[in-house]
Amino acid sequence: MLWLLSGHPACGGRCLAWTALEGRSRLVRVRADELRAGMVARLVAGGRIRSPAVERAFRAVPRHLFLPGIPIERAYHDEAIAIKWQDGVAVSSASQPSMMAIMLEQLALRRGHSVLEVGAGTGYNAALMAEIVGSTGRVVAVDLDEDLVAGAAAHLASAGIHGITLATRDGALGYRELAPYDRIVLTVGSWDVQPAWWDQLAVGGRLLLPLSVRGSQLSVALDLLDRPSRCLHSVSVRSCGFVRMRGLGAGPQTRRSLGVGGLSLGTEDDRELDVDALLRFLAQPGVDRPTRARLSAGDLWDGLGLWLAVCEPDVFRLLVSGADEHYGELSLLPAGLDGGTMVLLGEDGLAALVSSDRRDRKRGSRVPVAVRPYGPGGGELADRLVNYLGRWLAAGRPSAAELRLRVYPTGSSAAVSGVRELRKEHSRLILDWPETVP
Repeated sequence: MLWLLSGHPACGGRCLAWTALEGRSRLVRVRADELRAGMVARLVAGGRIRSPAVERAFRAVPRHLFLPGIPIERAYHDEAIAIKWQDGVAVSSASQPSMMAIMLEQLALRRGHSVLEVGAGTGYNAALMAEIVGSTGRVVAVDLDEDLVAGAAAHLASAGIHGITLATRDGALGYRELAPYDRIVLTVGSWDVQPAWWDQLAVGGRLLLPLSVRGSQLSVALDLLDRPSRCLHSVSVRSCGFVRMRGLGAGPQTRRSLGVGGLSLGTEDDRELDVDALLRFLAQPGVDRPTRARLSAGDLWDGLGLWLAVCEPDVFRLLVSGADEHYGELSLLPAGLDGGTMVLLGEDGLAALVSSDRRDRKRGSRVPVAVRPYGPGGGELADRLVNYLGRWLAAGRPSAAELRLRVYPTGSSAAVSGVRELRKEHSRLILDWPETVP
């Protein structure tokens, strides 16, 4: 303050104040450049960024300008940051940079491509895509909320990025005015594939979306090879976790509370469940079946867990609040705020994966597991679950990356075969594992 007041009398100290502000702005830019370079280096080293085009985009676009009010150091951490809340629930977020890199690699953008993004968010992803497609390409980003669209416009302007079309629109409807698109990408979780996305995707184009598959959310890149069959073929599948879509494409809830403590089932099925019977079974534990398997959080949710959910319709995720002491033994792994496990549910019992050494449940590690029967019919179910676990191990521990999908519009008469068919409102999902899976 004293230094500012000691400026030249003719400018009343304003020249030194301006110089100080200029200096601070320069320091911020230098610091941001350093932090951004560090973030990119980590994404490259971790294999998240694999192509020169995606690397150039991350180096060129300053993420901190899309997160005003967030400390600059945090803006370059590899974390998702919630930007809008409703009733205590995050409804929009700035995606984790590593997940953004993975999806941009899946998207395989090229110069001149026309892209539709559903879920404008902060505008950062649209800016990255605009950098890749260049001046001969086009990026359109839509969002359900007018305030998010206005915020994205302001962030893009502050970053000096122009030419992106922004619109307040329900993403389930796409943006027909500028269709068709070479690429359509969702940055929100979707339960279904909406008809508008089929209609607005060019033949040979790619739809990339976080798709809900029996309790897992998978970033699936789907190519439209021809218009007559309207079949979308997956070319890449990765695990992910995004805020769920709202509006016309919201879909059903994927978590069903059991009404006791923090217990809930992760499921997309609308079948009737006898919750009282399930809770009675849980009060009747049997003797654990030991196994030689060790599982990590990734194995539970998107390895074995996904494999079981696809292969066996009676498998569910049993989710347990971290605060629930009574059912704490069913929190096989410390996954996020909640723990949980996989259960095979029958008419007169169930079987669950449990930790055989609770002292070994460290985050990020693989823990030894057993299978525990519950209820009068739990023994047979436990034997089946042990058998499934052995088959998954023998197949090489397949994960989401090995899953392949074909997606047809509901009502398609195409004859299809696969391990499992999931029917949704607008689509039929045909799921296959590689030939090595027995």
